[in-house]
Amino acid sequence: MPYDSLPAPLASAVAEAVGHHRRRDVVLPSTGGPAGNAVLTAWTGLVLLVLAVGELLTLIDVRGLISWHVALGALLIPPALLKTATTGWRMTRYYLGAVPYRQAGPPPLLLRLLGPLVVLSTLGLLGTGVLLVLKGDQASHTQLFAVVGHRADWVTLHQGAFIVWAVATALHLLGRIVPALRIVTHHGAGRVPGRVVRVATMVVVLAAAAALAVLLVHADGNWARQPFFHRFRPGT
Repeated sequence: MPYDSLPAPLASAVAEAVGHHRRRDVVLPSTGGPAGNAVLTAWTGLVLLVLAVGELLTLIDVRGLISWHVALGALLIPPALLKTATTGWRMTRYYLGAVPYRQAGPPPLLLRLLGPLVVLSTLGLLGTGVLLVLKGDQASHTQLFAVVGHRADWVTLHQGAFIVWAVATALHLLGRIVPALRIVTHHGAGRVPGRVVRVATMVVVLAAAAALAVLLVHADGNWARQPFFHRFRPGT
């Protein structure tokens, strides 16, 4: 393989990213075990990808599309928490020595190192986004602190979290998109036990996402009283 000359950690990550190597997820009764976890994580990741692309498109005119920006950002939160939970569960089970997860093996080292940065930047981006909506325009621009003469407010923190998230997530996507697509297509017929639970989980998460989007779009605050927000409010 062309990448065999690369350092071992990088070669391992590239081999899995392009589909030349994949973990053998053990299939267990009831929940599906590691294989069921992998299917749920892959589907959640693809949902997040679609929503994230939509969210990025609103950056073309974030002020004019602020309602869509807030709604899509809110829709991202429950799936992001679910993906954090499924990957965290797999990691915990692996490091605690659960045999099926030890047999499946860990992700490549580089993705394991990147994982915490993806999680923290995602939570930071979504968390600061929620705070911006709840605080409103004026309070969001109130200075929190200064670094080397440059002021920082909640908007600045949100923008900083976005930059970190964009870089970390782009690298994560390069490493995981092909494996995720292979998982959902390979297990598309529901051969892994626990399909009903996984579908029910996704339905609950998406319903919670929709409810949260409605709540945030109609949240009180200066953002919501702007003309581009006002037309989405009830009774207008």
